[in-house]
Amino acid sequence: MRAYDVAAAVVDPELPMLTLADLGVLRSVEEREGRVDVAITPTYSGCPALSAMRDDLVRRLGEEGYDDVRVRVELDPPWSSDLITDRGRTALAEHGISPPGPAPASSGGPVPLTLEPTRLDVRCPRCGAVAERTSEFGPTPCTSLFRCPECREPFEHVKEL
Repeated sequence: MRAYDVAAAVVDPELPMLTLADLGVLRSVEEREGRVDVAITPTYSGCPALSAMRDDLVRRLGEEGYDDVRVRVELDPPWSSDLITDRGRTALAEHGISPPGPAPASSGGPVPLTLEPTRLDVRCPRCGAVAERTSEFGPTPCTSLFRCPECREPFEHVKEL
């Protein structure tokens, strides 16, 4: 489907080395009766890039001749870092951003609240050494900051969600 290919190629505004498809936020693209319906799921419900994603989808599809484009947000099922494709994980690492490991298992019940820091085995995307977290909060809400003790380079890590 041509509309899907166009939408799948739109890049993420915060991680431009990834397409929306590689990030796993593009859920569906349906063409019917001259209209294109696109469903996206943000990495988290308050994602500040959501309106930019919508605008970019409408613009790119419009450039390809789709004049009636509707973008809706689907929050169920929620986005998971497990939805990032292998190609997306490779692109993150190639750009010095540590890709996430497996998302925490969900029991489907309440999420336990703990004030303890999450223990992570985050590896430096440059040299592979185990890195140390410098801040839980990175330049985007879905990333945190780390530093490699071996090569001393700082880098972002995409959080496991």
